[in-house]
Amino acid sequence: MAAGGSVAEAQVVELAPVRRLWAAVFCGYLALGATLQELPGYLIGRFGSGPALAGLAVGLAFAATALVRPFAGAAGDAGRSRPVVMVGAWLTVLAALGHLFAPDVGVLLVARLVMGAGEAALFSAALPWVLAGMPAGRGGRVAGWFGLSMWGGLALGPLLAVLAHRCGGSAAVWWLVAALPVVSAVLVATTRPPVRPTHLARSARRTGLGSWRELVPRGVGLPGLCLGLAAYGYGTVTALLVLYLGGQGIGGESAALTVYAAAFLFTRAVGSPLIDRYGGARVLRVVLCVEIVGLALLAAVPSESVALAGTALAGVGVGLVYPSAAAMTLHRAAHSPGLAVGALTSLWDLGILVAGTVGGLLAAHLGYRVAFAVAAGAGALALAVASRARAGGPTGSAPG
Repeated sequence: MAAGGSVAEAQVVELAPVRRLWAAVFCGYLALGATLQELPGYLIGRFGSGPALAGLAVGLAFAATALVRPFAGAAGDAGRSRPVVMVGAWLTVLAALGHLFAPDVGVLLVARLVMGAGEAALFSAALPWVLAGMPAGRGGRVAGWFGLSMWGGLALGPLLAVLAHRCGGSAAVWWLVAALPVVSAVLVATTRPPVRPTHLARSARRTGLGSWRELVPRGVGLPGLCLGLAAYGYGTVTALLVLYLGGQGIGGESAALTVYAAAFLFTRAVGSPLIDRYGGARVLRVVLCVEIVGLALLAAVPSESVALAGTALAGVGVGLVYPSAAAMTLHRAAHSPGLAVGALTSLWDLGILVAGTVGGLLAAHLGYRVAFAVAAGAGALALAVASRARAGGPTGSAPG
């Protein structure tokens, strides 16, 4: 935790090995982030695949994460965080080896699904372990800080892949992708099983997954819809920005994603305490406005400097969307935090999937400007939905 943390934060460290879990999730998502950089060229170079199949392969991992997160979160709520996190780490190792030794594209696509499932188990089961016994007023800060393990890995993994590729080619990247989740498993293996507060244990025994409807518990709907719509903008940026800036001769394509990641990570690191101070709903409305402005600038056929400014604004806006929505969700579904946040994060994954498919079609048939304008429109719709939420208190919107 940050220096000068409160007594409540110190108590969380006692309840869960927070720093080890943070490092374990970070290593796992460094591996996934590295695959996002390496996979398209690897598919084309080894199997002669085209960009459409490369896009499908990248997206399959997020499809699997969306499906598995609620189950992993529910298992964490029931006190099974440690074994689920361990399984997630070893599934990621297995998937990395599948990428390296796949004899054909079909096997590689299966490996992508396995990797997505492993990453979902790693993060979504670890989060309720961290949140066990968390005072209500600290949920947004801890959710935002712990989420940096996932987002930081996704942002820095591509850079790590570039460095590994320069040293030893694709094989070096895939061996690195396999080694990182081994580190995750070792870190988790050195922990003790989580001790859950009595009230959460009783709640977990009452909470079951008797139907598909229960995978999205009450309280997730409104913040989840906001998050999915905001993720559409994130997905559009990650899928199309470099192609847009380079293909249209605007410039800045080599620096754009670095600018986006830096703005995103800086905002997440320093801004998460604002959620506990002002409430998730208030912060969500502000950052959605910032994201919309950034995407609108990118849709306006900008110069290089304006494009990079828009990219930075989009990164700032998205940086606090997830912890703001998580704070709102935790306030509404306090008795099943793992299940609720797992379902919430699945909606984020689905937003990215839709953006990659729809954004690519829009760019191909109507142009990149239209694709980014639609992303800004999705952000505006998210803002309209978020406006229905009342501030309610330090953890987000009022229940209901």
